[in-house]
Amino acid sequence: MTPFDRPPVGMNLARTAKAVAQAFDAALVEAGGTLPVWLALLSVKSKELANQRELAGMIGIQGATLTHHLNAMEAQGLLTRRRDPQNRRVHQVALTEAGEEIFDKLRLAAVAFDKRLRAGLPDERLAEFAEVLAALRANVGG
Repeated sequence: MTPFDRPPVGMNLARTAKAVAQAFDAALVEAGGTLPVWLALLSVKSKELANQRELAGMIGIQGATLTHHLNAMEAQGLLTRRRDPQNRRVHQVALTEAGEEIFDKLRLAAVAFDKRLRAGLPDERLAEFAEVLAALRANVGG
């Protein structure tokens, strides 16, 4: 028997986050992408031209991991990388026409997933939930 009347908040949150992440990734796969592809495309799209270091920071992954994903995306014709003329050590990343197309497909899938996730939840409860999540992050020093 555990000392809890109900599951610990952290465990419940971790299980829920894992289930939501898996469902979101499945929705993106069905639309022709993956979560890393979506995050990279979204980050590049939200900033007309991004360098790889900034992009890794926006996505929250290490540079080497990002390079692996960008190599695959470039091979698929979804983006281009070129050296910054002012700093040859920096690669700038931009979407191709095919990248724009897959971005649009994945955006529609992300919007549909968010709508599915919010189903039956009034805006007031979602706002309160956002506050609770912020408090949890603050409690762990994030």
